[in-house]
Amino acid sequence: MPLVLGAAVEQAQVLLALFIMIAAAKVMAEIFERMKQPAVVGEILAGVIIGPSVLGWVQPSEIIGIVAEIGVIFLLFMVGLETKPQSILRVGKKAFLVGTLGVILPFIAGYLIAMAWDGSFVEAMFIGAALVATSVGITARVLGGLGLLDKRTSKIILGAAVIDDILGLIILSIVSAVSTGKVNYVELGKTALLAIGFTALVATIGSHAMKRLAPRVAVLKLDKPFFNTGLILCLGLSVASMYVGVAAIIGAFLAGMALAEPTEENHGMHKLTSGVTEFLVPFFLVNIGMQLNLAVFKEWEVVALAVVITFFACITKFIGCGLGAWGLSRREMAQVGVGMIPRGEVGIVVAQIGLGLAVITDKFFAAVLFMAVATTLIAPPLIKHFFAEDTNKDGISDPFEEHDVSEEFTRIG
Repeated sequence: MPLVLGAAVEQAQVLLALFIMIAAAKVMAEIFERMKQPAVVGEILAGVIIGPSVLGWVQPSEIIGIVAEIGVIFLLFMVGLETKPQSILRVGKKAFLVGTLGVILPFIAGYLIAMAWDGSFVEAMFIGAALVATSVGITARVLGGLGLLDKRTSKIILGAAVIDDILGLIILSIVSAVSTGKVNYVELGKTALLAIGFTALVATIGSHAMKRLAPRVAVLKLDKPFFNTGLILCLGLSVASMYVGVAAIIGAFLAGMALAEPTEENHGMHKLTSGVTEFLVPFFLVNIGMQLNLAVFKEWEVVALAVVITFFACITKFIGCGLGAWGLSRREMAQVGVGMIPRGEVGIVVAQIGLGLAVITDKFFAAVLFMAVATTLIAPPLIKHFFAEDTNKDGISDPFEEHDVSEEFTRIG
């Protein structure tokens, strides 16, 4: 009996935490919307307020982390549904250049900053790696709220983020291997080939395979057969992505792209997915804010290091990715640059790996943690500013809210 009561109490605590998280997220989102600022910023700040930094109402936990991860998986699945594979392939060369330059400059900057702060060679490598990867979920959320996922620069950002993730994986693998003193080049090569091959395979043939499969799915006796098939594909490719070494969100994005072609069978996919996304994504955003613990910034040295790392994390992505988009207008280059700034959970994960391997000190961990949250807060207002001229004069449309499905498919078709 005590075990049953203990389990019930634990469940109640988890539900209470989720209740506080979503309530705080929606209240802060409403406040920021009324201030004409991106709701995303309010939702992340909600996490800072209710987390360990301020009120301490909710503590980060494994269960909350899992719910947050599922939230960003569905966010990228929804973005994938808005993105035809051909549109990504059309900007492939530009996206590759954006992703590559957006990796090289931040890595060099992170390395040099750590060395200037008397960090070791391995520490400098980890700080460089932490500045590399982009958290595309934040940018996707903002662009989705502005109704701009079908813009050319949005496609470049999404394509570059996939390339960014693969290059970031390779760099992290090398840095982790160097920190342990055992570099297995064969294993690194295999991981890189698997990641690239998996992404290319799903991106190129996934849509064709699903178009052939759609008529067979439609005759299933399941309620909402295509939506249920989409859920299976989303989670299945997310797991497959993790097994080949890239982030689960890449698999979710590819699953959405495979289902992006409008057909008679998937007309309800957007509306049903948007409901799930609207419920889960706030947990992802609030969880990012909860990771920040302001208590670690009692020392001025840590504050200065955090500010310097954050500044160069922003400027190197802005310049590197902006230059990668050379040939577009200046405004479009700026759009690509700011769209690649957020680090979010990706930077936090890299820092945690370094701390777990005992190769970075607490001051560097705290500074990277601050950078990850700060870039995530800085980017949305910049994105909204640089994309302002592209928004509808009648107001901002949100493809994640309920609307007429036939109109949606006319828009993306």
